[in-house]
Amino acid sequence: MDAALFVKAFAALFAIMNPFVALPMFLSLTSDMDAATQRRTGLRVALYSTVLGVVILASGSLVLTFFGVSVDDFRIAGGVVLLMIGLGMLNGTGSSAHTGTAAEREQHAQVNDPSFYPMSFPMIVGPGTITSLVLLAGANPSLGGYLSVGAALLVVIAILGVVLWFAADIGHHLSQTLRTIMTRLMGMILAAIAVEMLVAGLGTVFPGLR
Repeated sequence: MDAALFVKAFAALFAIMNPFVALPMFLSLTSDMDAATQRRTGLRVALYSTVLGVVILASGSLVLTFFGVSVDDFRIAGGVVLLMIGLGMLNGTGSSAHTGTAAEREQHAQVNDPSFYPMSFPMIVGPGTITSLVLLAGANPSLGGYLSVGAALLVVIAILGVVLWFAADIGHHLSQTLRTIMTRLMGMILAAIAVEMLVAGLGTVFPGLR
């Protein structure tokens, strides 16, 4: 397993799947549940997110091949998407590509069991997560690369599961100021990773830019 790739994948996935950013939405969607039901819902979110992430990781490159899209083309488009999400996190407005439009969020609030929709998809495994997994796997198509990215994904989801299991306690102690600081920090990390993707993709597609 590639340790450097693992760290890079973990940073990217944690930034965009940040459990503490998803926590407020989870608490709002499960506010009418008792503690036991809330914890079971959190475990289902972690399970569904794992299944979605593994399927995307395993099939992402095949999908690109099927549509005739190169990894570098997808890296440029994905970098733009991630940059928009990162900038949205930085300026505090969010990003509809990750959290959904206002109409979608209103529909989310009416869902009885939010474990798959909207929590697992599109909140946790949304466009940004899908883009990150496809790009990381596509740029490192070896077995070691897939294992490194897969391990990073599982670690992030494990952290997500723990956070959602103790959601009520954490939410009680997590101030709005701390949530804002974490969101801004993760936005900066995500924006930096997006710029790296754009530079790498544009440098390959347009060699004259190097």
